[in-house]
Amino acid sequence: MRLEGKTAVVTGGASGIGRATAETLAAAGAHVVIGDLDQEKGAAVAAAIRESGRKADYFPLDATSLDSIGVFAKTVEEHGLEVDIVVNVAGWGKIQPFMENSPDFWRKVIDLNLLGPVAVTHAFLGGMIARGRGGKVITVASDAGRVGSTGETVYSGAKGGAIAFGKALAREMARYKINVNSICPGPTDTPLLAAVPEKHQEAFVKATPMRRLGKPSEIADAVLFFASSDSDFITGQVLSVSGGMTMVG
Repeated sequence: MRLEGKTAVVTGGASGIGRATAETLAAAGAHVVIGDLDQEKGAAVAAAIRESGRKADYFPLDATSLDSIGVFAKTVEEHGLEVDIVVNVAGWGKIQPFMENSPDFWRKVIDLNLLGPVAVTHAFLGGMIARGRGGKVITVASDAGRVGSTGETVYSGAKGGAIAFGKALAREMARYKINVNSICPGPTDTPLLAAVPEKHQEAFVKATPMRRLGKPSEIADAVLFFASSDSDFITGQVLSVSGGMTMVG
């Protein structure tokens, strides 16, 4: 699965699944553009990729801000980069009973996990359509959006919305040879999960038939498949990468 000559935007590329995705796509030959709120880590990831002989840039991005998304897209264009692949990885959640949620919490979760992918995708689709050479849009959602997750009610709703958005967009974009798919990780060994109480982490492992957490690189491998020409006849689909934790028919 090679991506030479392709440019890929990866949001949330400074750490966790986003970083693994940026590294994997770059290793496959893509010029990777990392967008992340953490400027220090984002720049460091891009620098490390370049030091390995691959192509990468970092530009600041707050995926909850329409203004920031607009500046990010304009910056990519000003650098002469024509985006072929958009990977929406940036996301956030916290385990908390729904009745303890605040409206500000709801807004943050929805803005980042649903509206972020919508707005970032919209910012780059026009160019992809105009160039007429097809493209790929991949959103890293969550199995919480497929089956629900206790303590992650609004997060589940936002991720479910992102999945439905991808399915509908896939229908609209098929005529332009732009494939739109979603990946749903199960519990994955990331900094975000490390912030979860240990008892919850242990419960996740016990609920997973493979009895372990996922690796960010394993999610990135699924992204690579959807980003490559190997998936050209696959669109509007949802792939769980969860060690069997969820099996949705």
